[in-house]
Amino acid sequence: MASSTNSEDLSYQVGETAGLVWSALHEHGPLTLAKLVKIVDAPRDLVMQAVGWLAREDKVMIEENSRGRGVALR
Repeated sequence: MASSTNSEDLSYQVGETAGLVWSALHEHGPLTLAKLVKIVDAPRDLVMQAVGWLAREDKVMIEENSRGRGVALR
């Protein structure tokens, strides 16, 4: 089992990345997940967790489009 310090660190990283994702979407508008990963410049899995965090808080919408999945602020 992972120690609580490691899971607290991960939660902090996901939260910080969620802030970066929100800022990128605020500045650039709707983005594909691939473009979002490039702009945020963080590991893909961390960006995906951050998007999930924001989706759970009803801050973003995730939609399928012709280019894949897109993310936009609500």
